[in-house]
Amino acid sequence: MTFGDAAALHMQNVNDKVSIKKRTRTYWQEIKQALLKSWPTLEATEIRKLTIAGCREWAAKFVKSASPSRYNNTISLLRHVLDVAIECGVIYSNPAATLERKPVKQKKLELPTRQQFAAFIAEMKAGRSRDSKNCAHLAEGLAYTGMRIGEANQVIRWDVSFTTGELRVCGDPEEGTKNGEVRYVPLIPQARELFTRLLAEEPSADRKARVFLVRECQKSMDRAAKKIGMARITHHDLRHFFATICIESGVDIPTVSRWLGHKDGGALAMKTYGHLRREHSIAQAQKVSFAA
Repeated sequence: MTFGDAAALHMQNVNDKVSIKKRTRTYWQEIKQALLKSWPTLEATEIRKLTIAGCREWAAKFVKSASPSRYNNTISLLRHVLDVAIECGVIYSNPAATLERKPVKQKKLELPTRQQFAAFIAEMKAGRSRDSKNCAHLAEGLAYTGMRIGEANQVIRWDVSFTTGELRVCGDPEEGTKNGEVRYVPLIPQARELFTRLLAEEPSADRKARVFLVRECQKSMDRAAKKIGMARITHHDLRHFFATICIESGVDIPTVSRWLGHKDGGALAMKTYGHLRREHSIAQAQKVSFAA
């Protein structure tokens, strides 16, 4: 059995699991290609000829060019493929088992202030592209709801309820949201105003029509950020911006976590935004007084 044979079996196992989303399958295919590209002779090598020393030699070179997350995931794939060979009785131990993962540093968030964000949206709307306003609407929608870009692409008019004051987030029609569940995000005042305006522009539109008329707005965001002298932000950074503003406004982290669609009770949100909660608490403490 060559490594290529074992890799094919492993990828088939991944594709057979209905619980794994299409994007995840595609990602692991990308990781496989990265592994084979970084180790050109690996695919045709017999599994029995792979050694601990050989795996370490490859890892020492690959770690210099790959990001920590890409390096760690490539190691994971290498181990999984070799585990297939163990299950088939080709080898008895995994030569990649001793490879050490690289620590992943948490990304430092460089988010705009409220004033910068207002100027940022105004600049996006002032762009000369025919979709400048549509791009600004999408950016606002991401910032006011905390949706992922893929979720925002699927929002239809039917999902917006001014009666209950909520936005239904369904995600991909076939695979749903990232955690597979529909969630409801309350409409903060800015979100209510945005959706009211967007839906009023075409009152006769089909209720199944999509709310946002563009699928992404990164180029428009890059231009606007550069124009006003703001740090570049991505679609996903707007999700962080939503969470940050919510926490700074006094919303507790477990509630923000539910709005974001996390299922861990707030553990990830606390890890990501916990420092904001402490800063907010310190600021609020200055309002407490025992003076008569």
